[in-house]
Amino acid sequence: MPSKSKAKRTPAAKQQSISISPKWPSLEPLIPKEDLRLETLLEGQIVVIRKFFTSTLCKNYISFLSSLPLVTTPGQPKKGEAVRVNDRFQIDDWAFSEQLWHATGLRDLITGVKSEDSQHLRDLQSLWGGEVCGLNPRIRIYRYSKGQFFAQHYDESNVLSLSTSPPTPAKTTWTLLIYLTGPVTGCVGGETVFYPEIGPAKKFSGKSSEGTEPVVVGLEVGMALLHKHGQDCLLHEGMEVTAGEKWVIRSDLCVKR
Repeated sequence: MPSKSKAKRTPAAKQQSISISPKWPSLEPLIPKEDLRLETLLEGQIVVIRKFFTSTLCKNYISFLSSLPLVTTPGQPKKGEAVRVNDRFQIDDWAFSEQLWHATGLRDLITGVKSEDSQHLRDLQSLWGGEVCGLNPRIRIYRYSKGQFFAQHYDESNVLSLSTSPPTPAKTTWTLLIYLTGPVTGCVGGETVFYPEIGPAKKFSGKSSEGTEPVVVGLEVGMALLHKHGQDCLLHEGMEVTAGEKWVIRSDLCVKR
């Protein structure tokens, strides 16, 4: 059961980014785009894509990401921010966000661009909060080692302009987390736990509703987790890692403003 004290928010836009883009490994091998599926864990709130990255691709990325200049988060967060203990790397990289969006098949899956079912297309736009136009170019890499965690918090929505020609005014609506490790790689713990009984951020009261169980999303190598954020975000936390390492690539879905 979550704490009944006021939950913290995570203003990602305040984090300092590296200016020089790393030479990201090629996004291959991948499973065929047509084999990707959206799996709903909680209607309108939590969706996963299993095997979004292959295990080989995850291994390649972990090896590469380990060479980046990761920075350990401060033990004492700023006022109003959630307690987060991990190592992280952050960069604004439009080119890499476009590769993640197009090369992996994510664009086709999220937008339903190849579907001829007009109702399905409307349902997808309703789910994502508008016409999805890409991923947030702010790429974040998280490594959680033994004893590290991310306390209860809400993810905020951000307003931005995508580097298209001409620029596309956009806002973020869903968090995208790509898990590179899991129990099969020796990572124990690190589950993401959502608390529907508390309600979304806009209705936060600190009181829980009886009969609604937390939704626990365990780690799976290569799985992508999408969850709604902003005013409709559910209170959630990243549980403590008790063995091994939890590696995550983070971005967000962007819709047109």
